[in-house]
Amino acid sequence: MDTYSFLRQLADSWVLLAMTLFFLGVIVWAFRPGSAKVHAETASIPFRNEVKPGSVEAPAEERPKTKELQS
Repeated sequence: MDTYSFLRQLADSWVLLAMTLFFLGVIVWAFRPGSAKVHAETASIPFRNEVKPGSVEAPAEERPKTKELQS
């Protein structure tokens, strides 16, 4: 059996099985019962700041310092 035929049979059987099991494992891990809290916390990250950075409402010490470009 030459190398190409061996690798082709390996890819068609065992590698396909391994990839399928890995895919199913990732799906089970993502939707496990304990992950709902983690996903909810991660989804709320963009809404944690009450004041937009750099807005007029933000106190001066919290505003980012910007340098003026000299030409």
